[in-house]
Amino acid sequence: MSYELIALLMFLSFMVLLLTGQRVFGAIGVVAAVFALALWGEGAIEMPFASTITLLNWYPMLTLPMFVYMGYMLSESGIASDLYRMFHVWTGPMRGGLAVGTILLMVAISAMNGLSVAGMAIGATIAMPELLKRGYDKIMVTGVIQGGSTLGIMLPPSVVFVLYAMIARQPVGQLWLAGVGPGLLLASLFMIYIVVRCHFQPHLGPPLPAEERALITWGEKFRLLKAGLLPLFIIFAMTGLFVMGFTSMVESSAIGALAATVVAWGKGRLSRKVLNDVLRKSLGVSCMFMWIILAALAFGAVFDGLGAVRAIETLFLEKWGLEPWQVLVLMQITYLVMGTFLDDTAMLIIVAPLYIPLIIALGFNPIWYGVLYVITCQIAYVTPPFGYNLFLMRAMAPKDVTLIDIYRSIIPFVIMMVIGLGLVILFPQIALWLPNQVYGAK
Repeated sequence: MSYELIALLMFLSFMVLLLTGQRVFGAIGVVAAVFALALWGEGAIEMPFASTITLLNWYPMLTLPMFVYMGYMLSESGIASDLYRMFHVWTGPMRGGLAVGTILLMVAISAMNGLSVAGMAIGATIAMPELLKRGYDKIMVTGVIQGGSTLGIMLPPSVVFVLYAMIARQPVGQLWLAGVGPGLLLASLFMIYIVVRCHFQPHLGPPLPAEERALITWGEKFRLLKAGLLPLFIIFAMTGLFVMGFTSMVESSAIGALAATVVAWGKGRLSRKVLNDVLRKSLGVSCMFMWIILAALAFGAVFDGLGAVRAIETLFLEKWGLEPWQVLVLMQITYLVMGTFLDDTAMLIIVAPLYIPLIIALGFNPIWYGVLYVITCQIAYVTPPFGYNLFLMRAMAPKDVTLIDIYRSIIPFVIMMVIGLGLVILFPQIALWLPNQVYGAK
């Protein structure tokens, strides 16, 4: 049997296991183990041990539980609610202002947590009831929360970038900084869309009534500004010190986790229940990602042994005669197609062993390509029929928000994401300028 056929069988086996409802790390790990034993016999038993040692020796992995803990501490202790109240008061007077404030909230939550689900949960429980109560169109509201929550995997400390870094053998710090420009670009596109549409269709996002604005004194505005700036201070203490070179990435994650705990304690919200919930959720998410990375390393080792990367390179460049940019576009299209029925980790595990070495061989920057991959994941999160955020929103939204409403709501935000993806492809410095400034151009 040829190595190409073996690689195809691995993919098909993985897909079949996923369709049975198995967890991603279980499906990918079983396929890697079975094919390794079939190809190389008992000697392949060493592969999972080697992958485990690689994972445990990867020092930046310590940042994962720290950042997850920080995000959950800020959300579970109610500090995120203070942040939204600040945006609510300061942006509410403009048309669509509360929706713009919700996007800003998502940016802040993304910079605290690194997970899409955190922004979705906070947006659906805090922002959505308030927006609907203020007369905002339900379709626009669901679109704002779904689109904004996807920023959680783009802005540092993105957990998806950690996963990509481990599998692609790239520095996490550079990937995080590379995500800042595109993340802010997407957030800006979202806000521009909201402001422009609400300008021409004011009924979609009415401003706060004048009588309600009159009740909010400047003293209260500045008090809310002070309360809302606390989380932003935590973000600066964590990310700013790292960017300025005062702390390492692992030290920054520890500072962020400690600062979030101190702020929650200072506000009198660090109860036993909050601490228990935060620790339990942080442990669950961290262990899940470690198992996924471990299985992906074993899967990638089998692919390396098969020489599948060279086979794909030969197919694209020699047999099909494609140019490097055509290969890149084809890769992004396959991500978009897979994203309609797979999550980001499954997509990365399936194609990363093939695509990332090929990207490097074609002369593209793997840091830049990591940003393209994450933007594509954002699009995949909200595209039917199986977009991850679509089902989260269906579970959290009021009953009068139907699945059709949810599907319709995301269309303009998907268009904005596709525009953002195109801009980053055409202008790589949107992603690469900041890491080049901090680490030096490569």
